[in-house]
Amino acid sequence: MNIIINGSRMVPIYEQIVDQVKLLIRNGELKENDHLPSVRALSKELKISALTVKKAYDALETEGFTVTVHGKGTYVAATNKELLLEEQKKELEADLELAIQKGRRYGISDEDIKSLFQLILEG
Repeated sequence: MNIIINGSRMVPIYEQIVDQVKLLIRNGELKENDHLPSVRALSKELKISALTVKKAYDALETEGFTVTVHGKGTYVAATNKELLLEEQKKELEADLELAIQKGRRYGISDEDIKSLFQLILEG
């Protein structure tokens, strides 16, 4: 499982793991019943605390993306990829709404906000 942690991002490490596992599931790289690395193995591979990995795995299980079988490990649960994509779009929409509200509080016009988004999208 290829997970990349970016320590300079303002996103907590466990959330980065959760987001990347969800993306792997949505892209079909992780399929139903695939076995995830153990908490210890992934923490060692990523050079992070086992508690951080455990928190990510717990969040994934709470959201229904994984199932943990005591003594056997954590497995990818059956998921609806369209539902996952819709959930992720909803999260992005909320983030964009916050950015727009912030821009308006700063007195930036809607046209300038649109221009900024376009610049960002073009990279």
